[in-house]
This record gives sequence, C-alpha cells and structure tokens, in this order.
Amino acid sequence: MSVAKIRSLDELRREVEAARARHQRIVLANGCFDPLHVGHVRYLQAARQLGGLLIVGVNADAAVRALKGAGRPLMPAEERAEIIAALACVDYVVIFEGLTVAPLLEALRPDVHAKGTDYTPETVPEREIVARYGGVVAIVGDRKCHSSREIIERIRRGSAP
Repeated sequence: MSVAKIRSLDELRREVEAARARHQRIVLANGCFDPLHVGHVRYLQAARQLGGLLIVGVNADAAVRALKGAGRPLMPAEERAEIIAALACVDYVVIFEGLTVAPLLEALRPDVHAKGTDYTPETVPEREIVARYGGVVAIVGDRKCHSSREIIERIRRGSAP
C-alpha cells in the first residue's frame, strides 16, 4: 500500500541509517507535484537510477501557496504525497515544511540531491549545503517542457493540449 511509504522525518532517519548499513546510495528528490505530470514522473524515474534508495520530499501546503501563489495547491499535501508514493520508483515520501528542502537535506544527508532540468548544478539553491556534507547534486529528467502552471491554465481555458 502506497501510504506505507509516507514517513515522518524521524522514521526516515532510521530508514536512511539502515540503507547506509546496506551500502545503498541515498537519493533525495523534491517538489510540489501540484498537479503531478509526466515531467515529474520522468524526473523521479531518472532520480531513482542514481541510487539504491529514493526519498521524495513533497512541499507542505503553506510552502506551495507561498511558492506558486493564490489558488494553490490544488490538492492537499497528504494526497500529493500518496500519489507520489504510488510510483514504483519511489521508496519513501516525506512532507516537509518551509520554502526550501535545505532542512531535509541537512537531516538526511543524502548522497545525491536530484533536481530537474529547470536547474543547472550552479543554480540549485541548496548546492552549498550538499557540498558541505560531501554529497553531490545531479540534474535529471527530460528537458523542461512540462509545466503544472500550463496544465492548470489549459484546464481553466477548457483547451486540449
């Protein structure tokens, strides 16, 4: 059941410790996923290829509102997390507060911080945190040609792709 993949930060710390004991490479990906689209799926599938354990951080509702604006999120964090957890490539999901994933990176110290192709290694906001503890930043997924904002606008206009 996918909801079993949704964990608290404390539970994830234990899972990460156990994975490290098994010499698994830990990968952390993150996003709002509001709504989930094919670009997100490709990003998470590519992130999965980087290691033995994929953890996905899902932005809490307040952060999505602050980052994306009025009327967002379309779905509450718990539902977005459950959808992400249903993907076969995802091992664990955690909902995190705050506008950046920095506290989650500092708590879990994944080997790889995977970001989508709308970033470069130089523009990832948390790159210095990752470098400080010895991790690496990886840019993965298909080129940025999918947008939740564009999907929402098409729905509002009632137009097909």
